[in-house]
Amino acid sequence: MKNIFIIPIILLNYNVLSQSKFETNREGSDYSFKVIKDLEATDVQNQGRTSTCWSFSSLSFFESEIIRLKQEKHNLSEMFIARNAYVGKAENFLRMYGTFTFGPGGAFHDIPWVIKRYGIVPEEVYSGLKNGNTTHRHAEMEAILESSVKALAKKPQNGKLTPSWKGAIEGILDAYLGDLPDNVEDFEFNYKGKVYNPKSFAKSLGLNMDDYVSLTSFNHHPYYSKFVLEVQDNWALQSSYNLPINEFMEAMEQIVINGYTFAWGADVSEKGFGYRNALAILPEDESTIKKIGKDSKRFNDAGAERESNAFLSPVKERDVSQQERQLAFDNQETTDDHGMHVTGLVEDQNGTKYFIVKNSWGETNECDGYFFASFPYVKYKTLNILVHKDALSKDLKKKLGIN
Repeated sequence: MKNIFIIPIILLNYNVLSQSKFETNREGSDYSFKVIKDLEATDVQNQGRTSTCWSFSSLSFFESEIIRLKQEKHNLSEMFIARNAYVGKAENFLRMYGTFTFGPGGAFHDIPWVIKRYGIVPEEVYSGLKNGNTTHRHAEMEAILESSVKALAKKPQNGKLTPSWKGAIEGILDAYLGDLPDNVEDFEFNYKGKVYNPKSFAKSLGLNMDDYVSLTSFNHHPYYSKFVLEVQDNWALQSSYNLPINEFMEAMEQIVINGYTFAWGADVSEKGFGYRNALAILPEDESTIKKIGKDSKRFNDAGAERESNAFLSPVKERDVSQQERQLAFDNQETTDDHGMHVTGLVEDQNGTKYFIVKNSWGETNECDGYFFASFPYVKYKTLNILVHKDALSKDLKKKLGIN
């Protein structure tokens, strides 16, 4: 997921949105939502000018998991995750002779990958912001890192890599995101009256990274099996369980009804993705939607303004088949755009259901950074989700071989 969105950062308080926020999508709209489930989440954050939505959405999900487990709330450090994931990406890139993925994007799997190896820290301990910056901006760092690993892949010093290469990459990350010791257990910090290191703090959260599974739905692999989802940002080559689309949709709905949230990876390039209107919909007639201007120099204008009556009154939406999903993926019309966090469920006056989605672009729309994704949109454009295995039914876990 490599989404970049350019908006000013907003200072937030730890207040969960009330249900009244979810009664409609915007002022003047005829959409009327009945809240079916509204699960607790921490404050909306802002990824700034970075492609770290995968880290923001995943940590938002894990913060809700901590709340579900009745632990104390925490704001976890997205940049601690991103920094350590970069080291793993560099290692894989060089092992693959410079022909593999290296970049700022990532996947939900990366958070368990990092936490198992390095632990995690609170945001206040490692913000990733230096030199007085209040907004994350990574373009310069990304350029230096990319040029460095590409040069290293050529093994410029007598055809070998010296033992110093990793320290050089870590030095770049330290310079831009903040220093970390070589051994994470040497990184001690005081937090809420206790002394931790990243691993002991991760242990204190009560989360078992082996309890989290990724689900997807494509027919180029057998159903009820695991496969490595073929998207560039899956650099760690982690697997997802494959379900038929109708079972996948049913699973997502039941996850929320059962009191669990999930991290949601999706394509946000459709005309019906109207973040400013707090809606992601899939109208049968998309010709009525007009995109106005641009929103980002480096992405697909997912946050650009849209103009259509479809964002003011419910319209008939497409019923997408498994084959249509597959074709869009194979044609690269459905791509690994953006990571978000599903925290609830609503139904409009016509009976159409929508997931409540927490975004990471700040409180910059009329739903304070949340929006509603219709079931037709989710059915068509979902890449995968990350969820606690106990959120799945016993029958589904049995089909998938999940203990």
